[in-house]
Amino acid sequence: MSDERNEQSHIRMADYDYDLPGELIAQVPLEERAASRLLVLERGSETITHSRFACLTDLLRPRDLLVFNDSRVVPARLRVRRETGGVG
Repeated sequence: MSDERNEQSHIRMADYDYDLPGELIAQVPLEERAASRLLVLERGSETITHSRFACLTDLLRPRDLLVFNDSRVVPARLRVRRETGGVG
Protein backbone atom coordinates (compact mmCIF):
# COMPACT_ATOMS: atom_id res chain seq x y z
CA MET A 1 0.00 0.00 0.00
CA SER A 2 1.23 3.50 -0.74
CA ASP A 3 2.23 5.91 2.04
CA GLU A 4 -0.73 8.08 1.04
CA ARG A 5 -3.17 5.25 1.79
CA ASN A 6 -1.40 4.33 5.04
CA GLU A 7 -1.83 7.88 6.32
CA GLN A 8 -5.59 7.77 5.73
CA SER A 9 -7.18 6.63 8.99
CA HIS A 10 -10.81 6.56 7.92
CA ILE A 11 -13.11 6.91 4.95
CA ARG A 12 -14.95 10.19 4.64
CA MET A 13 -18.48 10.19 3.21
CA ALA A 14 -17.57 13.41 1.38
CA ASP A 15 -15.14 11.38 -0.74
CA TYR A 16 -18.17 9.65 -2.30
CA ASP A 17 -20.47 12.67 -2.55
CA TYR A 18 -21.33 13.83 -6.06
CA ASP A 19 -24.34 15.20 -7.91
CA LEU A 20 -26.16 12.60 -10.01
CA PRO A 21 -29.36 13.91 -11.58
CA GLY A 22 -32.22 11.41 -11.28
CA GLU A 23 -32.89 11.47 -15.02
CA LEU A 24 -29.41 9.99 -15.62
CA ILE A 25 -30.10 6.90 -13.51
CA ALA A 26 -31.29 3.96 -15.59
CA GLN A 27 -34.59 2.60 -14.34
CA VAL A 28 -34.89 -0.35 -16.73
CA PRO A 29 -32.42 -2.10 -19.05
CA LEU A 30 -32.37 -1.15 -22.71
CA GLU A 31 -34.42 -3.38 -24.98
CA GLU A 32 -31.33 -3.83 -27.16
CA ARG A 33 -28.73 -4.61 -24.47
CA ALA A 34 -25.78 -4.30 -26.90
CA ALA A 35 -26.68 -0.61 -27.28
CA SER A 36 -25.75 0.01 -23.62
CA ARG A 37 -23.14 2.70 -23.14
CA LEU A 38 -19.62 1.79 -22.08
CA LEU A 39 -17.04 4.06 -20.43
CA VAL A 40 -13.51 3.09 -21.49
CA LEU A 41 -10.36 3.98 -19.55
CA GLU A 42 -7.08 3.56 -21.40
CA ARG A 43 -4.66 3.05 -18.54
CA GLY A 44 -1.49 3.86 -20.48
CA SER A 45 -2.60 7.32 -21.58
CA GLU A 46 -5.20 7.77 -18.81
CA THR A 47 -7.75 8.85 -21.43
CA ILE A 48 -11.46 8.20 -21.12
CA THR A 49 -13.66 7.56 -24.12
CA HIS A 50 -17.31 6.64 -24.58
CA SER A 51 -18.32 3.55 -26.51
CA ARG A 52 -21.08 0.93 -26.72
CA PHE A 53 -21.15 -2.53 -25.20
CA ALA A 54 -21.48 -3.96 -28.72
CA CYS A 55 -17.93 -2.69 -29.40
CA LEU A 56 -16.41 -4.54 -26.44
CA THR A 57 -14.73 -7.18 -28.60
CA ASP A 58 -12.94 -4.40 -30.53
CA LEU A 59 -11.47 -3.12 -27.26
CA LEU A 60 -10.10 -6.43 -25.97
CA ARG A 61 -6.55 -7.54 -26.72
CA PRO A 62 -4.93 -10.96 -26.53
CA ARG A 63 -4.31 -12.03 -22.92
CA ASP A 64 -6.90 -9.58 -21.53
CA LEU A 65 -9.06 -11.00 -18.78
CA LEU A 66 -12.80 -10.43 -18.92
CA VAL A 67 -14.70 -11.18 -15.71
CA PHE A 68 -18.47 -11.64 -15.80
CA ASN A 69 -20.46 -10.75 -12.70
CA ASP A 70 -23.73 -12.65 -12.80
CA SER A 71 -24.65 -12.08 -9.17
CA ARG A 72 -28.04 -10.72 -8.29
CA VAL A 73 -28.53 -7.35 -6.64
CA VAL A 74 -29.61 -7.56 -3.02
CA PRO A 75 -32.16 -4.89 -2.14
CA ALA A 76 -30.40 -3.51 0.92
CA ARG A 77 -29.75 -0.18 2.52
CA LEU A 78 -26.93 0.85 4.83
CA ARG A 79 -27.94 3.41 7.44
CA VAL A 80 -25.18 5.65 8.77
CA ARG A 81 -24.93 8.39 11.36
CA ARG A 82 -22.79 11.32 10.38
CA GLU A 83 -20.37 13.02 12.77
CA THR A 84 -22.79 15.98 12.77
CA GLY A 85 -25.55 13.70 14.04
CA GLY A 86 -27.40 13.53 10.73
CA VAL A 87 -28.67 10.21 9.39
CA GLY A 88 -28.10 9.18 5.79
